[in-house]
Amino acid sequence: MEERRNLNERLLEYGARIIKLVESLPKTLVGRRIGDQLLRSGTSAGANYEEAQGAESRDDFAHKLQIALKELRESNYWLRLLVKAEKVPPERMTGLLDESNQLRAMLSKAVATAKGKAKRG
Repeated sequence: MEERRNLNERLLEYGARIIKLVESLPKTLVGRRIGDQLLRSGTSAGANYEEAQGAESRDDFAHKLQIALKELRESNYWLRLLVKAEKVPPERMTGLLDESNQLRAMLSKAVATAKGKAKRG
């Protein structure tokens, strides 16, 4: 239960960091387009994880976790693209990318566990 609360809090913090980053992006076509995509995926990971907590079945729980993981993967892509395109200095992104990778690993494990339980259950 503690791990779930910890992940929930970390995803909330991750979403807040994404919001701050998007607000700081240049107000160019590229900044707005990538910012829109990053804002959607980076904040919906936590929302989908939160939704999973109220899942109607084990299969539903596993599915909602899978969606949260998918959104995290997408936001990780946009973060890396911002660095690659030199829109954000790499040193500014190190902590956020690290957190993104850790959250992905945690959710991947949760998805695998949930899918295993759903098949057995």
